[in-house]
Amino acid sequence: MSGGELAGLILAVFWAILVSFLALALVRLAQTLRRTTELVAGLTDQALPLLGEAADALRAAQGQLERVDSITSDVAEVTANASALSSTVAATFGGPLVKVAAFGYGVRRAVGLQGGDAGRDRARTLSGRVLPAARRGRRNRRSED
Repeated sequence: MSGGELAGLILAVFWAILVSFLALALVRLAQTLRRTTELVAGLTDQALPLLGEAADALRAAQGQLERVDSITSDVAEVTANASALSSTVAATFGGPLVKVAAFGYGVRRAVGLQGGDAGRDRARTLSGRVLPAARRGRRNRRSED
């Protein structure tokens, strides 16, 4: 065996080992791609029903939102009607009630003035304690210059 034949033999063995490693790498890559394809197929099989369920849930939520919208508009209408009713009641009964209360106060005041209490300070009794009379008709004036 000469030197050239020995070099050719070493080179052939080296290429055989290199091709074996490349074949092994290609086999593993093929297995990985096969498993990846199976995984994607499984995810697709599971994702499609989930997407259908999500679409159904969104439709149901849309229906509920429409119901809430109609309820809200009804509540707004009832609130407007109640506001109009309260303003009508206030306009109808408010003025006369104020007049009746003012008349009652005037009658009490007139009866009190005719009873002889006009110029005297009256003491009020509250739960057994005598309170000083209120200053009526007087204003606090500091000093008149």
